[in-house]
Amino acid sequence: MEKTAIFPGSFDPVTLGHVNIVERALPLFDKVIIAVGSNADKKYLFPLSKRVEWLKNTFAQYPKIEVLKYNGLTIEFAKKCGAKFLLRGLRNPADFEFEKAIAQANRELEPKLDTVFFLTSAGLSFISSSMVRDVIKNNGEFNKFVPDAVKT
Repeated sequence: MEKTAIFPGSFDPVTLGHVNIVERALPLFDKVIIAVGSNADKKYLFPLSKRVEWLKNTFAQYPKIEVLKYNGLTIEFAKKCGAKFLLRGLRNPADFEFEKAIAQANRELEPKLDTVFFLTSAGLSFISSSMVRDVIKNNGEFNKFVPDAVKT
């Protein structure tokens, strides 16, 4: 049976922290689906099509990675894809508390779905999409926080 993990997020934009988590997770799974979520209540800086394009370009050299967009509950998307694992990155204790609550709720709703946490590498743990968006909005130098696909 194929071990498939879903790495859900808005990736607005994708950061080097996201890349770090995915690359380190690859040896554990047969397939990693980067699931780009769309939430009508959330205001994005970049359109969904651009976020998907960046991710596809960033991970083009990895045959085990697929980039898909989705709406609705992540657990429903995971079931549709046949995934048994959710992949989440943790940068700090606040991330852990937030992600733990979501993981517990997901497990209650879908007992066959496990969440796997990765600590972001120390040198990247300060990078968040919201921080990068703020730098971009204020015309700052953001290239050191994002993969090459976002720099173009």
